[in-house]
Amino acid sequence: MPVNIPHDLPARSVLEQENIFVMSDLQAVHQDIRPLRIALLNLMPTKIQTETQLLRLLSNSPLQVEITLLHMDTHESKNTPQDHLETFYKTFGDVKNQNFDGLVITGAPVEQLKFEDVDYWGELVKVMEWAKTHVFSTMHVCWAAQAGLHWHFGVPKHGLGKKMFGIFPHRVLDEREALLRGFDEVFLAPHSRHTEVRREDLQGIPGLKILAESEEAGVLLAATSDGRLVFLTGHPEYDRLTLKSEYDRDIERGLSIEVPRNYFPEDNPSKEPPLTWRSHAHLLYANWLNYCVYQRTPFDLETFRPSGEDAERS
Repeated sequence: MPVNIPHDLPARSVLEQENIFVMSDLQAVHQDIRPLRIALLNLMPTKIQTETQLLRLLSNSPLQVEITLLHMDTHESKNTPQDHLETFYKTFGDVKNQNFDGLVITGAPVEQLKFEDVDYWGELVKVMEWAKTHVFSTMHVCWAAQAGLHWHFGVPKHGLGKKMFGIFPHRVLDEREALLRGFDEVFLAPHSRHTEVRREDLQGIPGLKILAESEEAGVLLAATSDGRLVFLTGHPEYDRLTLKSEYDRDIERGLSIEVPRNYFPEDNPSKEPPLTWRSHAHLLYANWLNYCVYQRTPFDLETFRPSGEDAERS
């Protein structure tokens, strides 16, 4: 949240140079407060685990957030009890006439399929098109980042020789970007994927900027200049043992899988991995909620104009 200080206080210019969010009394009195309406489209087969991970991050902010859980109507979930879906989830058809401040679209273990071969691709495209006029900012995670970049900008995905699997260091490319406020220059984040989007395919796209990347894992974070579309290729929401669970699962299946890089102490799967990425995961989602959603979305969602002409709250 912003700090409210007098406009002429000497500290103000210093804080602004450090990319600290400050505002004046005049700005503060014009801010209206209401719960943010955030939709979470859960494409992961382990829906209960994924919703817990993401809700943990979305809850760690002073902002009140109202969550609507969504699942694909055109896909049968085999790993989540039907009564859980019927009790807690809605479909796109249930909400298509509603407006939301934000939308999070999760990853999915389908990255080795062509986009058009995913059984719910047609429905997902409808959601992404609907979000242009009914959602202020959309966060695309892992495969959803690849899908969103492909649909909105024609960016291809590329297969990897081996799975990008582990915890990798990333560099902040512009410390003045709102999404990265408070970040260390180098920070850690998990990746777990067989495909990638490449820097050279993103460069030159009008209004799209790469915000963080890794020498080993490639692009992690990109966003449009208006904050309406955010693309996150990794899994900062993963908890301590998620990569271990994926590793153990693949070993039990007899698959050829390397130990997740930079994860287990001494690369020994019998040792508990340290949780080294949690603080930046929380900070990223808090920044998204504040700077891409709360500070920009209109108080009355019915006045939402997709042209980008909406006045910011601050």
